[in-house]
Amino acid sequence: MKMDLYALCQLAIQAALLAGKIIDDYRGQNVKTDHKTVGGSEASQVVTEVDHKAQQAIIQTLKPTLALYDLALLAEESTDDGMRLEKQAFWCIDPMDGTLAFIKNVAGFSVSIALVAKNGKPLIGVVYDPVEKNIYHAIKGAGAFKNNQPINLPALNPDLPLVLCADISFKKHRHLKQTQQGLEKISAELGLAGAMIDFRIGAVLNAIFTLSNPNICYFKYARSDNSGGSIWDYAATACLFNETKAIACDIYGKPMDLNRTDSSFMNHRGLIYSSAPKLAEKIIELNQRLDTR
Repeated sequence: MKMDLYALCQLAIQAALLAGKIIDDYRGQNVKTDHKTVGGSEASQVVTEVDHKAQQAIIQTLKPTLALYDLALLAEESTDDGMRLEKQAFWCIDPMDGTLAFIKNVAGFSVSIALVAKNGKPLIGVVYDPVEKNIYHAIKGAGAFKNNQPINLPALNPDLPLVLCADISFKKHRHLKQTQQGLEKISAELGLAGAMIDFRIGAVLNAIFTLSNPNICYFKYARSDNSGGSIWDYAATACLFNETKAIACDIYGKPMDLNRTDSSFMNHRGLIYSSAPKLAEKIIELNQRLDTR
């Protein structure tokens, strides 16, 4: 059966809101916390009972579509069964991105749901911020929206600095100093008011933050090991960025590998998010110059 992307997107929105309600109900409470053996940082290794409950709600909502449209499922708190490589498309679910932020009761956690084609192209992207109560959605070829209003990209603001939105783990990166120097050079070339690095938790909202702030970019250098962000961290926002004509790509300016055959990790080619094409072009050059693999 041919997929009805609009209907599937509405269902994904419903699932995201249900998961967000669960997350919001537990916010500020002491919750059971466990640790996973995957990933290379505290943020990637921590998981709570809320993650599992949110994921269960999402899967139960989306489950009827698996048989109806012959879809696969990839979810952070479940084992990758490899069917995403066989079916025409797969749901890609991060029930609570930014779990560490949730535990610390600070901003940075969100729900992320995407539908990704077998060829790795994002078809649907839904993100829900349960703190700000903002829902973002996009459908391939039909635009991107925030709270059902079209997302429009603002222009670079010369009165503001260039800001790299980076994960907390980047504080210990061996190229931190060179990155700061590179950002200052780019800022001068674009006529912006200086450059700085803002360390934040939550890959999904880090990307969303750049969508409405053109002076802000979010990127991660390439890594040779299987660690760091995974497909579910970037699939939904990649769709949102594609539909707004913003930049979401790897460090070589090529589309993200959103259905990688040998792993679900994404840092093998790095990634870049920016809503300003001129800035993205220079960030790509910087990333390639400091390629860390």
